[in-house]
Amino acid sequence: MPQNNTSFQFISEPTDVNFGGKVHGGVVMKWIDQAAFTCARTWAGTYCVTVYVGGIRFLKPVSIGDIVKVDATVIYTGNSSIHIGVDVYSRSFDKEFQKTTHCVIVFVSVDENGKPQKVRSWEPGTEREKKLAEYARKLKSLREKISEEMQPFLEQ
Repeated sequence: MPQNNTSFQFISEPTDVNFGGKVHGGVVMKWIDQAAFTCARTWAGTYCVTVYVGGIRFLKPVSIGDIVKVDATVIYTGNSSIHIGVDVYSRSFDKEFQKTTHCVIVFVSVDENGKPQKVRSWEPGTEREKKLAEYARKLKSLREKISEEMQPFLEQ
């Protein structure tokens, strides 16, 4: 049975720097997408595409040279969708990890023609997993409302 989580660890590099001397937010978003894609792809066993990245919350900056940990976990599955909770942590070599970023990213499993296909259901077991699944369902409901509001602006 495939794992429902993925964790990456690495050191942030000088090429990740922004004008303020910290890691650029876009670089953090790339890390999030890579870890979440790996988690979704592992769970689905198929190619997956990103369909939504929501509520990226940057809590603290990441410094150049910090050890970075990106944890991605399946928190909910729909018919073809896989909702991944992602937390980014960082620390200097002599400190403890601190959460720096949080978001939920949604992928859809697709076939060779790019059409959505069914994914295996994920069932929460622990209380924390149940809370995360409920969190994902609430965010899904909010996204549906936001989509209705956005519709006039998405048309050409």
